[in-house]
Parts: sequence; structure tokens; C-alpha cells
Amino acid sequence: MKAVIVDDERLARKELSKLLEAFPEIKIIGECTNGKEAIEFINDKKPDLVFMDIEMPELNGFDVVEQIDRTPAIVFVTAYNDYAIKAFEVNASDYLVKPVDPERLRETVEKIKSDNEEIDTESLERKSLSGDDSIFIKDGEKCWFIKLHEIKLFESEGNYVRIYFRNFKPLVLKSLNNLETKLDPQLFFRANRKYIINLNTITHIENWFNGGLQVTLENDRKIEISRRQAVKFKAMMSL
Repeated sequence: MKAVIVDDERLARKELSKLLEAFPEIKIIGECTNGKEAIEFINDKKPDLVFMDIEMPELNGFDVVEQIDRTPAIVFVTAYNDYAIKAFEVNASDYLVKPVDPERLRETVEKIKSDNEEIDTESLERKSLSGDDSIFIKDGEKCWFIKLHEIKLFESEGNYVRIYFRNFKPLVLKSLNNLETKLDPQLFFRANRKYIINLNTITHIENWFNGGLQVTLENDRKIEISRRQAVKFKAMMSL
């Protein structure tokens, strides 16, 4: 498993790196000293596992999880117990308290190895989706199997995406950036950092502030297209 250590304290990175030498199955491919570095590194190198501090300058560990394109196994390593509940709300694989106990670290590694051995879901994911493709959606105990073109809107909510179709709006663990790479650009358009809209559901469009646009969808939902994306929208849709 390729791993990266993210911590603003050099001694903490060194100590954890030393402890991880006991696990030959884990290869440390890099270290990051802050959240911004971590986002760039994770998106570029795509590690399988991230050991990350929570309290860091500017961007904390939760900010990093929200902004990465894909979600590897995340193990938060922190000096505080206060964040444990929130850590598991963002589906962290584990939560270790500094100073890290070697036996507790071993339990964490074994758990992650076991989870990875169950099934390689990433290799099964479709790399692109057309409007006629059927997709499976699960939110809690509720499940749907629908055509992609039925979806009117994708809305980012932290490390999750809310999906709007018919009268439903389930929440799924997914990065909006990762999702955008799979969608047909002739059908779905990234309006701004928070929304991807179904172009076929637009009923009205008007000029908006600072060179942007505002569109109204079939459900009367109004979405702003940012100035930068408005330039792209006009270029794509003009004669």
C-alpha cells in the first residue's frame, strides 16, 4: 500500500515513519507539512493510505478530505480525542491518538489490509457515464437504480454529494471533482464549485452579476454559473 504522512510537525512525521517501518506492506511515498501540500500530493500521486494530523495551519485534516478528488483510506493521527466522532462521520478508517501506540497502529494496519482484501472496488468503477447508463444509488437503507439522465442536479456537501432526481435527494460519499470526470460533458455541466447541472433541465437563463449567468432548472431551482464557467458555457453552447 502506498502511503503518505501529513503533519506540520517534523518530529511527529519522523516518529510515525519509524513506527511504520515495522510494516513492509506499507511504502511511504511522501510527506506533507500542511493541508495544501496534502491536497496536491494526494490528487497527483493517488496514495492508498493517508496518515494525517487534524490541527494544521490554514487547512485542517477535515478540509483536506473535503477537497481531494478521491478518498483513499484516511487515518487521522492527532493529539486530541475531541475529533473522534467527526472523523468517523467523514468515513475515516481509524483515529489514532499521539503518541501512537505501536500495537494500536498494528490493529489499524491489519484492519485496513482486511478491508482492501475484500474487493478492489476502484478497478470495477466505470470511467465514464452516458445519460442512458443505469446507476445504483444508496443512502442509508434506501436504494435506487435509475438512468443517469434522470438526475437534475449534483450538489457538493463537504465530502459528500447530494443527488437530485424525481422527488428524491439522497446523499452519497463522493467527491464532486471525481464525479465530474465521469460525466458526459454534453449532458452535465459544472456550474461552479458546488454544483453540476443537467443541461437538459434548464428552462430559463439570464445574465447575472460579474459576468456570470443564472439558470433556472425544471424544479424551479436557481443555480448561478460562475463568471469563469459562464465563458466556457457560452463557448460550448453558442452556434
